[in-house]
Amino acid sequence: MNSSLVGKAKINLITGGSGFLGSHLSKKLIENGEEVLCLDNFFTGSKNNINELIKNPNFELIRHDVTEPINIEVDKIWHLACPASPVHYQYNPIKTTKTSFMGTHNMLGLAKRVGAKLLLASTSEVYGDPEVTPQIESYRGSVNTTGIRSCYDEGKRIAETLCSDYHRIHGVDIRIMRIFNTYGPNMRSDDGRVISNFIVQALKNEKLTIYGDGSQTRSFCYVDDLINGMNLLMESSFKKPINIGNPIEFTIKELAYLIKDLINPKLEIVYKELPQDDPRQRKPSIKLAKEILNWEPAIPLKDGLLRTIEWFKNNL
Repeated sequence: MNSSLVGKAKINLITGGSGFLGSHLSKKLIENGEEVLCLDNFFTGSKNNINELIKNPNFELIRHDVTEPINIEVDKIWHLACPASPVHYQYNPIKTTKTSFMGTHNMLGLAKRVGAKLLLASTSEVYGDPEVTPQIESYRGSVNTTGIRSCYDEGKRIAETLCSDYHRIHGVDIRIMRIFNTYGPNMRSDDGRVISNFIVQALKNEKLTIYGDGSQTRSFCYVDDLINGMNLLMESSFKKPINIGNPIEFTIKELAYLIKDLINPKLEIVYKELPQDDPRQRKPSIKLAKEILNWEPAIPLKDGLLRTIEWFKNNL
């Protein structure tokens, strides 16, 4: 029987629950008095991210790979499991695609069986290297289906397809969240993402590495804002894809100089060749998020960077 029918706290299953976003979501739900089942195979997740939760009676850790089915009783499924940085998802691209396809299929099957709500953590990467900016949810993207990033991009696109079809055919209560660049504490120092790269290099007094000429843009959302948007989406009734991210755009060169100035203004910057299929721009339209969820990010980039730098100082 679903736990909500017997007056217990809501039971949340978080796949990828010890990862960057999953650990923050776990903490938020525990603070809200809910129960959390954290499911992770620890490929990119870390027990260090959830150490403070381990002894909490409302938190349970399960080592499991989402490409294999699991039978448990839950009220809400937050499906976050999948390597999300190029260095990790390109390490084993076939497994990355399987995680998005088979993992989502398994979680939707579970949601169907127990009557749980399911939120899919999709990505702005479904837009590929966009030809329009800002990217709106109806934009179908400019994608390379056979490139080195395709395992992640196309995996998330098929995950969205599966969610939509499970909703249409089986009535599964879905949410699809397209996540744009997010940063904050609990990021891995070796994940290859631009903010963690720059911060780690700067703290080690190394030259900051820019790929390409630095004119490519990204929009950076602090993790607390992102998790707030995720919670609002789960509690809404909106079933179509929705962008969650910060619409304020920065060039990579601007970001490098900002981090350099915050840590060590004397550091040098070097330039290297841009990787294949690296998007030239990323800027979400959050009109839907404002209208449907009454959500928009609140934490400016500089403030979020200072918090993130402080965390890395204590965790390198």
